[in-house]
Amino acid sequence: MDAPDVSKLQVEDADAGGSSQTKVPSIENIQQLLKTKDDTSRFVGLALLKSVLDNSPDLQSEKEVIVSLWNSVSPKFLDRLLRTGSDPGSESKNSKDMLDLAVAVIHTFAVLLPEDAKQDSKLLNRIPRLAKAVLHSSKETTKVIIETLLTLITVPDGAKSFANLEVDDWTSLIEIAPEHSHVLTIFIWAWEKGTLGIEDENAKALMRAKINSGIQSFVSSFIGTDATSLLEFVSHILRNLDENLIPQNPKWIGSITKLIRNLATNRPTAASRSAYTNCAGALLLIYPESTPRLLFLDEKDSSKPFSYLFINLILVDLRATLPTLLEKLNDPEYPRISQRLTSALDILTAFIGQLVAWMEELDDPKPGTDSASIWLRISPDLVLKLSRSIAETLSVTMEYLRDRWDASVAGAQGLHPEARTGNAHTNSGSHKTLAWDAKDERAATDAFILSAIRAIALWVRDDDGDVLRKEGSGLMDMFMELYQSSSSTSSQPNGLDYRLPILAALEGILRTSKGIDAFNSHDGWAILSRDMLKILEESSSPGTLQDADFVRGTRIAFALHIVAESEGSTPEDWMGIVTAVAAYDVPSMESANDATCLEFQTDVLQLTTTLLENANPGMKKRYVHSARAIRGLAEQLRGRAEEGSDTAKQLEDVLSTLDA
Repeated sequence: MDAPDVSKLQVEDADAGGSSQTKVPSIENIQQLLKTKDDTSRFVGLALLKSVLDNSPDLQSEKEVIVSLWNSVSPKFLDRLLRTGSDPGSESKNSKDMLDLAVAVIHTFAVLLPEDAKQDSKLLNRIPRLAKAVLHSSKETTKVIIETLLTLITVPDGAKSFANLEVDDWTSLIEIAPEHSHVLTIFIWAWEKGTLGIEDENAKALMRAKINSGIQSFVSSFIGTDATSLLEFVSHILRNLDENLIPQNPKWIGSITKLIRNLATNRPTAASRSAYTNCAGALLLIYPESTPRLLFLDEKDSSKPFSYLFINLILVDLRATLPTLLEKLNDPEYPRISQRLTSALDILTAFIGQLVAWMEELDDPKPGTDSASIWLRISPDLVLKLSRSIAETLSVTMEYLRDRWDASVAGAQGLHPEARTGNAHTNSGSHKTLAWDAKDERAATDAFILSAIRAIALWVRDDDGDVLRKEGSGLMDMFMELYQSSSSTSSQPNGLDYRLPILAALEGILRTSKGIDAFNSHDGWAILSRDMLKILEESSSPGTLQDADFVRGTRIAFALHIVAESEGSTPEDWMGIVTAVAAYDVPSMESANDATCLEFQTDVLQLTTTLLENANPGMKKRYVHSARAIRGLAEQLRGRAEEGSDTAKQLEDVLSTLDA
């Protein structure tokens, strides 16, 4: 089918003076042309329709007329124009005109049709051919196709239609993504919104495989570019996609980490710094087993290993941004900055974990194991420099947390006294208060706070220096408040669970007398013991708790044990733990969490034994029956422990201590 020259198709009338003027075709005439069976007439009708709609602003607002005109357009004819126009082997001399016109008409109606009419399959079913057409369209038409797809995928069924396309149908768009960043927006919307409601496991597996192939194709398309937009895209997908649709152990992780490394070592701009930071943070959270080795890999005998350079970039960004972050709390740019810093802290946390493991391997090498020392190669002098820089950065982070928490719940210092409402007492002194926080997100629900506490916790727990541990004690009021709020919101979808990071931080902070004092000043014993005893009580019913609950209980018992040993003599109000444990009903052997449950129970018994051992003689006499009951529990559990295991040895110690 050859397209006629539309410029010559003008209706003319001779006026009395012999001149001619162009008449605007009527709506009825256009509809008649569109409804004929003749391809040339229909093509003319489409061309006239496009011209009239573009040049008639009043008509564009008449929704009923727009719907009527759209109903006159043949969807099969549009598909033929799209197919012929995007066929590189087409013999039609005007095939590009066909494609341009079909795309322009679909785009016009995608914009002008009312919302309910956009749900019509007649419009949404054009998505597959539009997606394929971009590879053979002109630069101008390609932009129109992308704009059209962006409009159509905002319709729920449009997003589903695009997401359900075969990977081959995505290929044309993926290939042009490096030159057209909005293509990435199309896929973000389609994969996140178009996959909602998938319940069938086979359907989830199929979609997960398609997304995996799609990301691999994107990586191939961006080879040779700086890939800034690709890294932001991958980061966004990994953080927002349904967890059941996130690819498992994908092969493209290696390629993505190479792009991150290249971008980080080539004078990154602000945009590229944000991209590689967010992407690296997302990869480390989603793929914690495989990403560290690929991301922190160092070349042998390198004077400045990549891991050293990369972490220094992360630390510099944190130290430069945190001092002014509080004043930007309600700025429109805060979410973007906060996300980057959250990712930076996640990277730092992962690196600290690798660094600690590497140091342990150096102290106690294990032959035959695939150790971190094979791929993390940093000289001792660089490790020392890096450790100092990490400590300095975490100190700045603690200062920010103190200021943020004071502003949100304890009060903003520096304001006129008349603007403050009450008194707050912290380790830094007493001051008037005025609650002030971000308008959109409270401190307790800010992911940045959680990531900051994770990084601080890992460092103060595993580093032997007391300076940061003492600084951390100044955050004890915040820790206890967040711990309690986590207990009440952990079951909520948007609730952040701070409990395990806080317990990890306490393992380091409680090694100092200042930490013990702060813990006791903020009811730490009551808050933690209440949670531990709740776990113990619920463990009597098999299947009620998860492994994570028992792990938390074990960490609580460990923290309380540190406090109990530092105290010397057991206070009377701590003996409530002894009474509660003595009344405990040991669950049956069929408990689904038997291994972790047994470890937790053993740690609780060790804690109660320490409390009894440190009690004064009069208190011991009053609790003699509880001690006998606890001994009976220890004997029961000893029968379940594997002979020669650490748990068995710990229970033997409990029994011997109680006998003494």
